Amino acid sequence: MSDMIDQKSRLGAAARGFVAKPGRMLIDGQWVESVSGESITVFDPATGLEIKRVPAGTAADIDRAVSAARRAFEGSWSALRPVERERLLLKLADLVEANAEELAELETLDNGKILMMARYGDLRLAIDSLRYMAGWATKIEGTTISPSFAYVPDARFASQTLREPVGVVGQIIPWNFPLVMAVWKIAPALAAGCTVVLKPAEDTPLTALRLGELICEAGFPDGAVNIVTGDAGPGAALVDHPGVDKIAFTGSTEVGQIIQRRAADTMKRLSLELGGKSPVVILKDADVGQAVQGAAQAIFFNHGQVCTAGSRLFVERPLYDAVIEGLAEVANGFVVGSGFDQASQMGPLISSRQRDRVQSYLESGQREGGRLVAGGTAIDGPGYFFRPAVFADARPDMTIYREEIFGPVLAATPFDDLDSAVAMANDSSYGLGASVWTRDLLLANRVVRALKAGSVWINCHNLLDPAVPFGGYKMSGYGKELGHSAIDLYTESKAVTMALG
Repeated sequence: MSDMIDQKSRLGAAARGFVAKPGRMLIDGQWVESVSGESITVFDPATGLEIKRVPAGTAADIDRAVSAARRAFEGSWSALRPVERERLLLKLADLVEANAEELAELETLDNGKILMMARYGDLRLAIDSLRYMAGWATKIEGTTISPSFAYVPDARFASQTLREPVGVVGQIIPWNFPLVMAVWKIAPALAAGCTVVLKPAEDTPLTALRLGELICEAGFPDGAVNIVTGDAGPGAALVDHPGVDKIAFTGSTEVGQIIQRRAADTMKRLSLELGGKSPVVILKDADVGQAVQGAAQAIFFNHGQVCTAGSRLFVERPLYDAVIEGLAEVANGFVVGSGFDQASQMGPLISSRQRDRVQSYLESGQREGGRLVAGGTAIDGPGYFFRPAVFADARPDMTIYREEIFGPVLAATPFDDLDSAVAMANDSSYGLGASVWTRDLLLANRVVRALKAGSVWINCHNLLDPAVPFGGYKMSGYGKELGHSAIDLYTESKAVTMALG
């Protein structure tokens, strides 16, 4: 557990220096205050203490940022050759790598995650993603087509398609992986030739702002990337702004629905990576030890604050009791504390609001008849700590079974045959991720094809790579991030036909 010392004292010199500076946001290459002069407070979730204040962006600030992005898109940014965009992104990757320890410390302070995970998980993925997406800048291609045009049989034509940048992109990111989410949004948009207005989460703006400093240091043209901080207000203004061509959003399904409705007025392009209630299916031939550790990692990774968290567990009945017993032991053994403490295995939830939300689901689960076999209590003292919970014998009518909790709470259910397991796994409005655990690869592939989810893992869970597309089915959203699919999100296809005489 964390005590009430100010964790800024645990930062290295570079991170301390960044935190000590006045908070500003990036618009048109300049670090500026909000038009209103107002600010919001950023809190350390491990202590509840103030970290620093950043500008409370307004619709007027969004307007300034969109105008800057439009000027860059129509001017300095569009004037760059693809290879120059690639070089700038590669330079940014080098700068992120050179400042990785500072960024990891800021992420742990701001988000609460374990420092080791920030160092070797978030930072590595962010750097790899920048380098991977940089390469796409020089590899965007169209096609050639030989059309028939039956109504003009005596003429000849040639057709081609062009991939063109969609324009000015508004991007809104969540608080669970602040730096990685910023990179996943910014890098493919810039590689495709778009310009960006980024709205970081209110709770975790620090690494996005530090990334903005590195973008300026790398030499990106003014206005290519703009970063506006604040609460939901500037996000709504970004969605409504007529000068924004596309919105890319990662967050809850509820907010994604609001964005979809509001974006209809201006027919903005949308990509939405939304909520999940991902199933983990363990078959009776699975290795029990591997399955227990895999199921624990699937739900407890990043304190359960993961859109693909394996929050619904289905275990074939012969293994059910052993798996539940193993998971209870894992959950009860977690060392919960500050991400800066080397012994810690799980840090705090992001806010008191989120801790209260998770607590309410625990109470609901018990009230509706769930069997709590491990954890499930808030920890007294400073910070927003919560012990990971395992519910056994969860039923489809339970709230903890159906709703996304976004915390370290697992709902487990036994099954007797594969068809019922698949039916239960698919019985959800979400379809983001899923995993199956078995030694029988024929069975595994049968399950993979039956599961309705955008990502399915076999004998693993929550593994992401810049080259592998990521996105959801059903109410988990649409549009695939990462891989070649990410470039498709930020380009339009134009058909061109030429008469050959």
